[in-house]
Amino acid sequence: MIVKRGFVDVPEGQVHYRYASPPEAIGVPLVMLHPSPGSAKMLEPLIRIFGERRRVIATDTLGNGDSSPPRERSPGLAYFAAAHLQALDTLGIERFDLYGSHTGANIACELAIAHPQRVRRLILDGVSVYAPAERAEMLERYAPEMTIDSQGTQIHRLWNFVRDVYLFWPWYKPDAAHARRVGLPSADDLHDKVVEVLKATRTYHLSYRAAIAYDKEQRLPLVSVPTLLACARSDMFMEYFERVKALMPAAAAIVTEGAGSEAALRATVAAFEAFLE
Repeated sequence: MIVKRGFVDVPEGQVHYRYASPPEAIGVPLVMLHPSPGSAKMLEPLIRIFGERRRVIATDTLGNGDSSPPRERSPGLAYFAAAHLQALDTLGIERFDLYGSHTGANIACELAIAHPQRVRRLILDGVSVYAPAERAEMLERYAPEMTIDSQGTQIHRLWNFVRDVYLFWPWYKPDAAHARRVGLPSADDLHDKVVEVLKATRTYHLSYRAAIAYDKEQRLPLVSVPTLLACARSDMFMEYFERVKALMPAAAAIVTEGAGSEAALRATVAAFEAFLE
């Protein structure tokens, strides 16, 4: 399945998106919102497999990947949700299933709360629920604003940041107690992700910080659409999974094998499709 790309106009400029579809797609489309940092390129393995059976659209969040930057200096999560919806409106997509991972899951949650009539079913894949002190530390340290200089230090800083997220949780505590022990992706995959983040060096932190600040203890219980809570076994957010489930007791829940191999990826997609169907 070929994953194609396009742009759609929004008030901020343009939203970039990836999409795939069988020749004669039926049913509601699936909209996918990516984690931070990066872009919808990180979702291409999922897009490829989902796209074998249905129309899939994955948009880059404003200020990420190839989408235009936000107009506001410190936008909240609702701002990013509204921008995704504007892009979908322009594409003529009225009702859809919605998937979000990490930052994308927070945005998807807010979109479903604000527009439940548009979202048929919702998958939240990897959600954190921070204690107040933890949230304050994360806001201060997790997504640093980058300064661009003629020595290119921003390139090294972003490379190390993207790499260290795989090695430690949180990435800025590089010691044995915080080691993730899941290993690095291939050098090619790591390079591709860093390139996506480099495109948004000036603005990648805005949606990240909006997601960290998002009050999920207050917002998650407001979701009214049928929801599947998911988390991969290797996801650093597994430590929050029971707390997330307690906030949404009516939601279905599943622990997946993630996307570390083709077999794991197809098993994960099959579990998601079973919920969507």
